[in-house]
Amino acid sequence: MKKYLKIVLIFIAAVAVLLGAVLGFFLVGKQKISENITWGVDFSQSQAEYLKLDWKDVYLKTITDLGVKNIKLHTNWDLIETNNGGYYFADTDWQIKKAEENNVKILYVLGLKTGRWPECHVPSWASDFSEQQLKEATLSYIKNVVQRYKNSEAIAYWQVENEPLFNFGICPAWYYKSDEFLQQEVALIKLLDPSRKIIVSDSGEGSAWLKAGKIGDIVGVTIYRKVWTHITDNFGFNTTYLFINPTVYARKAFIVEKMFGKKVIGIELQAEPWSYKPLMETSLPEQSKTMSPEIFNQNVEFAKKTGFDTFYFWGVEWWYWLKETQNQPEIWNQAKTLFKQ
Repeated sequence: MKKYLKIVLIFIAAVAVLLGAVLGFFLVGKQKISENITWGVDFSQSQAEYLKLDWKDVYLKTITDLGVKNIKLHTNWDLIETNNGGYYFADTDWQIKKAEENNVKILYVLGLKTGRWPECHVPSWASDFSEQQLKEATLSYIKNVVQRYKNSEAIAYWQVENEPLFNFGICPAWYYKSDEFLQQEVALIKLLDPSRKIIVSDSGEGSAWLKAGKIGDIVGVTIYRKVWTHITDNFGFNTTYLFINPTVYARKAFIVEKMFGKKVIGIELQAEPWSYKPLMETSLPEQSKTMSPEIFNQNVEFAKKTGFDTFYFWGVEWWYWLKETQNQPEIWNQAKTLFKQ
């Protein structure tokens, strides 16, 4: 009996040592402070319209007033292919043209899931499509977009889907079952435009980034610090990821680099509230619980400690809304100082 107890104790001790080593690797260590960071923003025409703003004004002021030179452009499939085979490119053409005129570099997000709720933006005319039909239609859409814009000097990267490996949002039942379709999308874009690197994005907190590292040329990750965790329609709670320090992101990026030779960047840094209600139904005091000028600065300092050299802020439309409609320009002005450093 004593012999077996000794074996069990040795096993427990070994597990404890291994666990301690793993936790030490991810949580302990000198944090490298990034000095020369490329800052950008995520921009969504539909989000600006949701906030009842003139989206063209928001886009132009983001470039001319904030001084942004890198924009991650979210364009939803249902806004562009308004009927099967019928494309409306006027708004996106305008955004690309203004980027070209102002020497702005575009990270273009395309595919079925491109960000902002409900995440997957299936056109109404394709809502009853079978899995195969929807995949074929998505690939056709991607082909038309890439062929239209691949000769623009403004396009820096293509991002295929938005967090396609992280189960979040309202998407077709088959979407998260396999990464096979994601690989098909990547292969198609590489065939159409071999000159640009392709970004595959993943959850910064909810994933190890390994599949994204295997498929993409660059891994783009999200960083969220204060969010609302939804349990049911009537219950949830604010979650603060204080237990995840910058070293966690740095170590995961180290693993991706060593395993796949891929760079990791921050493509969605929280700079907008995440509450239990839609943004326009949330009071300003409630919004400030998950984003404020103080939290914005904290997130910037946190980002610097990850060691990444590129970040795109999530929430520029909301900053503009605060400034123009709520007489609260603080975050807009903080960002302006950062972009013009």
